[in-house]
Amino acid sequence: MEPPAPATASEILGQVLGGAARKAGLDPNAQSHTGHVVWAAMGGWRGVLESVLPGLAFVLLFTFTQNLLLSLVCSVGLAAAFTVARLVQRSTLSAALGGLIATVAAAALALWTGRGQDNFVPGLITNAAYGTAFLVSALIGWSLIGLAVGFLMNEGTAWRADPRKRRVFFWLAMAWAALFFARLAVQLPFYFSGDVTTLGTVKLVMGLPLFAPLVAVTWLAVRAVYPKPQAPAES
Repeated sequence: MEPPAPATASEILGQVLGGAARKAGLDPNAQSHTGHVVWAAMGGWRGVLESVLPGLAFVLLFTFTQNLLLSLVCSVGLAAAFTVARLVQRSTLSAALGGLIATVAAAALALWTGRGQDNFVPGLITNAAYGTAFLVSALIGWSLIGLAVGFLMNEGTAWRADPRKRRVFFWLAMAWAALFFARLAVQLPFYFSGDVTTLGTVKLVMGLPLFAPLVAVTWLAVRAVYPKPQAPAES
């Protein structure tokens, strides 16, 4: 019996992306309502609060007190409280610590430079990295959306031989790239001008309110190219 062929880079990436999508509730095989899928992708009420409250606390406190240390301590404290709650409920370590590490790193940078706007640098870098990854993957014909969906649908990279799927996955990757680059285009001027209040507010507005509709569009588009099999008619 011949040993199995080693996984290619595209297969490994597809497994990673597909696994992340499945954990987020974005499995096309699941017959879920679109609203339920979007809510699961946001992490439910806990995910919404974890995404919004630390940033909101920082923006409000910095705006009204101009005290950078106090604003950062409250923001990190909220993130730490959410992390402890996840650990108590035995969430996976990566899920529990991911948000806290990012918040602490951003706070450390802002304290080091003494500039409130630097608390948003990690987010700006993340948007640039994700936007570039989605854009490049679309332009070279290996859409990250397609790789993830191919793994979830157990077809690997076979979708690349289907013009319709390639077209759909291309435009979905471009849409995600546009979201990340739009965030950069809007937020960078406020970062360079040092307008912390507007920068923080814009970041919140361009966060979940834009993420959720694009998740819904992605879900519906993927379901359209992988229609649910029709049950055989009874005789």
